[in-house]
Amino acid sequence: MNTSDFNYHLPQSSIAQTPLEPRDSSRLLVLHRDTGELEHRTFRELGEYLRPNDLLVLNRTRVIPARIFARKETGGRVELLLVRRRDLLRWEALVGGKGLRVGSKLRVDDGPEATILEFLDGAERLLLFSEPIEPYFPKVGHVPLPPYIHEKLADPERYQTVYARDSGSAAAPTAGLHFTPRLLDELQGKGVRIAYVTLHVGLDTFAPVTEENPAKHKIHTEWCELPQETADAINQTKQSGGRVIAVGTTSVRTLETAANYQLPITPFAGPTSIYILPGYQFNLVDAMITNFHLPKSTLIMLVSAFAGREKILETYETAIHEGYRFYSFGDAMFIV
Repeated sequence: MNTSDFNYHLPQSSIAQTPLEPRDSSRLLVLHRDTGELEHRTFRELGEYLRPNDLLVLNRTRVIPARIFARKETGGRVELLLVRRRDLLRWEALVGGKGLRVGSKLRVDDGPEATILEFLDGAERLLLFSEPIEPYFPKVGHVPLPPYIHEKLADPERYQTVYARDSGSAAAPTAGLHFTPRLLDELQGKGVRIAYVTLHVGLDTFAPVTEENPAKHKIHTEWCELPQETADAINQTKQSGGRVIAVGTTSVRTLETAANYQLPITPFAGPTSIYILPGYQFNLVDAMITNFHLPKSTLIMLVSAFAGREKILETYETAIHEGYRFYSFGDAMFIV
């Protein structure tokens, strides 16, 4: 298995630059794993594929306005992307700027001072702020859209799910962007159950796999939580013959992390570095809702582990031919 095995060509015109309105008007490509059949639907028709007692597991993380600007002591401008908070004052961040070293001081525009404490991997740095940065987010923070989105987002809330609650992500769990409150209510009215996990999306969302052998790729650690009520809902669903349906690869990773500890599921909170490649045996996830992912990414490898690499690549080719919109603001797949 090579990283190049997960490559495909995507026309630039297929990358969605803006979200659709309303959210659930996006397209839904349904892939049946048992037969290989594909169906072309819209997301608001998702309920036709769900059954009473199915459990939808949603990631309720909220994207923080983690893109901020600062100036060096010489006055040069520096861009910071806060990736992970270590404690009250220390953050891991991507720092863009030349001539910086350990000990360099950065002054956030209209905010506190930051000192570079340590060089981490690549452009990552460990920063120490002179005071907590979070209170300054409303004034100095910007939503960090992925680098392949070039259009300005008119409403920053469109890069949040409607159920986002727990702040901490550097990127949105984009499979959840298609849900509306009305659709969630309709699904629950049909007997579909809803449960929540939290995984704060970190740097690896933007990091391509560069090693030719994907098993050698170092995946970044992210923090996740599966609370008691979700553990109870999962165990009840499994006992009654319902399906656990993960909304997004972040929910998949949280569920499978918890399942690796023990069955039946118990509450879990802590770091995960689970890396799902073809050959992985899924313990909890029966179906998943997901967007279309970047070539040679850990995410296309994850969905390939679930549905088969060749079938996923064939499905992606069909989606391109049929005009589906790709990536964060793009359309969705339901892999069942």
